[in-house]
Amino acid sequence: MPHSAVLIPGDGIGPEVAQAVTKVLAAADAPIKWIERQAGVAALKDDGDSTLPDSTVDSIIEHGIALKGPCTTPIGGGFSSINVELRKRLNLYGAVRPIRSLDGVPTRYEDVDVVIIRENTEGLYSGIENVITKGVVTSLKVATAEACERIARFAFNYAVTRGRKKITTFHKANIMKLSDGMFIRCARKVHEEDYPNFDYGEQIIDAGCMRMVQDPSQFDIILCENLYGDVMSDLCAGLVGGLGVTPGANFGETIAVFEAVHGSAPDIAGKNIANPLALIMSGVMMLNYIAESRDDQDAKASAYRIRDAYNACLLAGEKTQDLGGNLGTKEFAQAVITRLK
Repeated sequence: MPHSAVLIPGDGIGPEVAQAVTKVLAAADAPIKWIERQAGVAALKDDGDSTLPDSTVDSIIEHGIALKGPCTTPIGGGFSSINVELRKRLNLYGAVRPIRSLDGVPTRYEDVDVVIIRENTEGLYSGIENVITKGVVTSLKVATAEACERIARFAFNYAVTRGRKKITTFHKANIMKLSDGMFIRCARKVHEEDYPNFDYGEQIIDAGCMRMVQDPSQFDIILCENLYGDVMSDLCAGLVGGLGVTPGANFGETIAVFEAVHGSAPDIAGKNIANPLALIMSGVMMLNYIAESRDDQDAKASAYRIRDAYNACLLAGEKTQDLGGNLGTKEFAQAVITRLK
């Protein structure tokens, strides 16, 4: 029986890359039945009331799984981030962003294999800002012991179950002694009490960024609070070819939402030049999650077929323009479909 999953096409290039993903998954016999819902500017066009309608949130809660295209977030004004609101409303506290080198995508680094694990619900992204007086604004960084310990436990469990070797917490506890201090104290507690034999370390984030670009191979899993995780995932994406090859997932206790890390890129929307690979890879993560959480070997088989197909495309030079190729969005999706075995 197929598994119901909510599809949120999103804005800008979102509908194009989402359509590419659904075609690839269908061709790979992925056991998925899509329930399409809207968020972002697309949702405003539908009903004019909300960028994140209750019907969309309720559908994700009902089915437990969603694949989400990029949604537009206005800069310096306008409505609040749909991504942030969605994570809060569904309590998607654990973001996972794997960053891996891909054969056929040459960069200055080889064999990069880093996972960013990001606390997804607190920090400066709590969105608590106030105008104190003219020309003076405050932004409140929120940290709770419960959330800090929860994400640390999530990171260690993820590392152990996937055979990873080391966790490094990036922080700024030398300056933010209470908030970031709590974050590293909670990580140390989980390490000492439950995973004492696992390799654990810490880096002040500015020094950690320098070491990352000097030699990414010295890191395995990076554990961060919300803002740092956002920045680090994009920085690390640049080590392997950019946001077009970087998938992502957001996990709660019983709900998972999968998404590409990149934005909606409205300037290239409708031109058939967007790279759908990041969302295809996110779809593969979704299938692996279904295989693990629902013991579905068909989902696992489809995930392997798609992964092998897009790897073969990249090796053969069948790539989109951002990766140095000449294929459009639709043509790349078709190339992946053609190489399915």
